[in-house]
Amino acid sequence: MAKDFLLEIGTEEIPARFLPGALEELAAVAEQLLAEARLLFEDIRTYGTPRRLALRVFGLAARQTPLVLEVKGPPCKAAFDAEGRPTRAAEGFARNQGVRVEDLVVRKVGDTDYVFAIKEEPGRATTEVLQELGPRIITSLSFPKCMRWGDYDLKFIRPIRWLVALYGEDVVPFTLAGVRADRYTYGHRFLRSGPHALTEPGTYVDTLRAAFVLVNPAERRSEVWRQVQEAAQAAGGTVLPDEELLDEVANLLEYPTAFCGRFPAAYLELPPPVLVTPMREHQRYFPVYGADGKLLPLFIGVHNGTAEHIDTIRAGNEKVLRARLADARFFYEEDLKEPLAAKVEKLKKIVFLEELGSLYDKTERLEALAAYLAGLLALDPADAQRAVRAARLCKADLVTSMVYEFPELEGVMGREYALRGGEDPLVAQAIYEHYLPRGAGDELPATAAGRVLSLAEKADNLVGCFGLGIVPTGSQDPYALRRHALGMCRLLLEADIFLETPHLFRKAYDLYGGRLKLGREEVVSRLGEFVAQRLRGLFVERGLAADVVEAVLAAGTGDVRDAWERGRALTVFRTTPAFEDVHTAFTRAHNLAKNAPDGEVDPALFEDPAETELLNAYREVAARVKPLLAARRYAEALPLMAALRGPVDRFFDAVLVMSEDRAVRHNRLSQLRQVAGLVRKVADLSRLVVAT
Repeated sequence: MAKDFLLEIGTEEIPARFLPGALEELAAVAEQLLAEARLLFEDIRTYGTPRRLALRVFGLAARQTPLVLEVKGPPCKAAFDAEGRPTRAAEGFARNQGVRVEDLVVRKVGDTDYVFAIKEEPGRATTEVLQELGPRIITSLSFPKCMRWGDYDLKFIRPIRWLVALYGEDVVPFTLAGVRADRYTYGHRFLRSGPHALTEPGTYVDTLRAAFVLVNPAERRSEVWRQVQEAAQAAGGTVLPDEELLDEVANLLEYPTAFCGRFPAAYLELPPPVLVTPMREHQRYFPVYGADGKLLPLFIGVHNGTAEHIDTIRAGNEKVLRARLADARFFYEEDLKEPLAAKVEKLKKIVFLEELGSLYDKTERLEALAAYLAGLLALDPADAQRAVRAARLCKADLVTSMVYEFPELEGVMGREYALRGGEDPLVAQAIYEHYLPRGAGDELPATAAGRVLSLAEKADNLVGCFGLGIVPTGSQDPYALRRHALGMCRLLLEADIFLETPHLFRKAYDLYGGRLKLGREEVVSRLGEFVAQRLRGLFVERGLAADVVEAVLAAGTGDVRDAWERGRALTVFRTTPAFEDVHTAFTRAHNLAKNAPDGEVDPALFEDPAETELLNAYREVAARVKPLLAARRYAEALPLMAALRGPVDRFFDAVLVMSEDRAVRHNRLSQLRQVAGLVRKVADLSRLVVAT
């Protein structure tokens, strides 16, 4: 009879950021190990708080599924004589496998019949198997950072303090790191620690709820958000949705109680980010806003416990926040004593990256890159000047007291100090925007100067690191190069910017002035492949089929927006009747000529009218198509290429391309390269998966 299995790993406090991933991996590991152990189950669910990781397996079978083995023996002609009697070979095989000769069966393998021994290994009792699986599940978990404690060899996210292992009403006995599994769990550390006996897995959630632990992360998260909203509404304000902060708070505690605190209204004179950052990043408070969208002198905190002594808890949190805000005001006022432009010289003392110079050197490169990009993109002269000015100032806030204390405010304070120093508002906004986008789903620069400076920043970082041989490997990407490349792709794509990125990378390389170890073209080539890899995921995410993505990227990845336009046009075109003609013409030409060297077509070497017909057809189609390609009107250009199908077919019917005459052969291959090359300006159709 199937029963539920419960495994709880009680630990010291687990960092909130590691909890979701640990629970996800716990479910995956358990599912894999149970399958390997041939234990059938209905469902798996995980639970967790900062002090525990728990797994519940619903409907776990009482025994393993029997294992049936088929062992191949000798061929039938060796196992049986002419009269069908078993030979010594068959008898020996049966004896070695522990089966009777008469129980051997015949199976055909290829064209030959073999004898097989069928053996069934009965399943073991689940309780017995779980004694081995329990420790394996725990030790199979991986974490970004682990600890060792005592004299144990085990590494885990935090020291293990208790273990619960129940199959139905029975304890599954095993010992790990000196802790023996039992039926006792522990509640809230201060309110009702325990131990609390569990009769069976079904009582787990309710037993812990009675002990002031909401062990279900989804329930705890929902309860935090409900209480936060209610507390804000009771104070006459509202809290804006903040999924990241909500997740962190919910994973920092076991039993939430929200409360509303106050801070002196005089601090509202500071810029909102100066107030929100200490509240959110340092204290994990939710800022409260009024109906007009402005900050109120209120915050919502969440306490790990009940409402008892909540006034004392509130007063303590208010005191801490007042100290934080007092520091912030002091830093802000100190930073304003000199304009942002006066801080640029201080960047000479800050290293950007070893071997790549100082942040002042980087500032000078960004100024030059911004001017270069402004010219490439034909920016309005006023916007071009703003981009260069913003490049000059964009790193200056890194030497301010505010950003030193609150690094999360880089760019934000640069914008604020630029405005307070009388800079053009669009310059100030570009200073903020040059870090954007910071991650997937983040906002993009909204100003022309901000877009230019964002591209310059990312190109400088990518070229500098790749030029030193610093390339992301596996999960290691300490300089966030994947994020920079993806941000660049998103910006070019969503802001409709047509730009040949190799030109930008070459300019960025030259501005390093010999600091880089690798050659320029090697760096540009590696970056092209790196960017293309980001585009594969981005294009598929935005709706292009995987084979269409491969086809357009094979035809060129330098211009991100252009590649997207080619992909969209091909997606529509492949559904039309003309697609078959273009695909056939391209495929026949490409397959034969893809490895042929470039060369001019010489009509004097023609030996058949079909060669002349193909050349004339190509010239006529090219004359109509090339202006459309130059204007990126790919949806109009592709159907016109269908006219090449007939001449290509007749060319293959009439001549032997691989002529023994070397000159004639090269001339014919050059014709085919012309045809394939015209289509390939849009996409390499050989990469498409086409039903036959």
